[in-house]
Amino acid sequence: MPALDGSTFLVLAAFVVDFIVRVIAVIVVPRNRRPMSGMAWLLTIFFIPYLGVLLFLLIGYRTLPKKRLAQQEEINRFILESTEGIERVRRDEPWPTWLESVVELNRNLGAMPLVGDNTATLLGDYQGSLDAMIADIDRAERYVHVEFYILSLDPTTKPFFDALENAVKRGVSVRVLMDHIQSMRKPGFTQTKERLTASGVKWELMLPVQPFKGKWQRPDLRNHRKLLVVDGLVGFMGSQNIIDRSYNMRRNIRLGLQWKDFMTRLEGPIVSGLNAIFITDWYSETDDMLTRDIEPVHPRPLTDGLDCQVVPSGPGFKGENNLRLFLALLYYAQDRIIITSPYFVPDESMMYAITTATQRGLHVELFVSEIGDQAVVYHAQRSYYEELLRAGVHIYMYKAPYILHAKHFTIDEEVAVVGSSNMDQRSFSLNMEVSLMVRGHTFVQSLRSMEDENRRNSRELTLEEWMKQPLRSTILDNLARLTSAVQ
Repeated sequence: MPALDGSTFLVLAAFVVDFIVRVIAVIVVPRNRRPMSGMAWLLTIFFIPYLGVLLFLLIGYRTLPKKRLAQQEEINRFILESTEGIERVRRDEPWPTWLESVVELNRNLGAMPLVGDNTATLLGDYQGSLDAMIADIDRAERYVHVEFYILSLDPTTKPFFDALENAVKRGVSVRVLMDHIQSMRKPGFTQTKERLTASGVKWELMLPVQPFKGKWQRPDLRNHRKLLVVDGLVGFMGSQNIIDRSYNMRRNIRLGLQWKDFMTRLEGPIVSGLNAIFITDWYSETDDMLTRDIEPVHPRPLTDGLDCQVVPSGPGFKGENNLRLFLALLYYAQDRIIITSPYFVPDESMMYAITTATQRGLHVELFVSEIGDQAVVYHAQRSYYEELLRAGVHIYMYKAPYILHAKHFTIDEEVAVVGSSNMDQRSFSLNMEVSLMVRGHTFVQSLRSMEDENRRNSRELTLEEWMKQPLRSTILDNLARLTSAVQ
């Protein structure tokens, strides 16, 4: 047999390696992964094998480091034990008969109970939300817990930072958590950290990507939560970050883009649930368990307050808590579903739930932005419009130059969900999120008013209009949809 020359040997070796990579990929990639996601990864590896393998090794797993997972399990047990028996709510009319099972689902997934006697105020004005948070920080006597996906010092947010500094001067313990990657990507990150340090604030980066310090996980696993707790008495949660509503990006400023957000101000026993979320994340980043700041929940005599349940979600939990909650409510809805989500990239199960709702005769509306700030997500979202419109979903597009960034949906007249979670695969699988399920007619009516305002500032997309989209847009939309499945 003639000896192989060098070039022939390299070609043969490359062929063998390529074949082995493909065989291993077929075995490894689909395991414990959605079929659509597994297929997308396999296609990536088969068409661009070497780059595909590198990408899979970098972002192909969705779990947190073992230490973080152990910490999550530990605090879940603590919360479950410390809140045993406080699920005290008024199960009177019009308590939906199906709601009990959803409450049990959430309890099993996220360890948080349903508690009554709460009040909630919706804050739909960007500056008004900041002013309300500042006012409560100024009244703090014991502690302030701040946790935001993006925290940035700029002229708009300077009064917020001033309030934190003044609280420290009064002897209040102030702790701050901010997502590392997203806060770092905004102008003024160094100045933000320096200001917090100079103010005497205890601050930490969430999910830091600092391999030389031994801090590493999949880099696009992010903490997307936005919440504030003051003295365990007042809490805020919702979609708004602590940054100017232009996000201080040159492109946004040039185009005049403005973010449309909203926050919910809470009082009552549910604030302890929000505080537990902060304590969980603080423990994950510092190994410091703030059990002294976990308020005992002693429900007061029941009034006509709201029943609320905090639902945390993210890769630290075994199930996709927010997706399971959303699906349960979509299937239980009897009359109408109104969804507001700036990034709407559903998985197959959610598309079935929504289109099944219209086939059951329900009225379904979806509010999205007319324009997008993230090109890939924007085009992936658009790829679902035709199917939704044909199913009978009413799509309202919030008019430019505003980016509708609020995240909430209402089921019939009694139940609503608000929080940080988008209805997309990133929020379901990769981001740490926090949602709040609220049962109460008055709260739903308040959200209805915000939905009416959004409708007045939107235009309804029709199937006839959509079918006139140019071919290039359809191609971009479909390509983006494929990339959204690579998780």
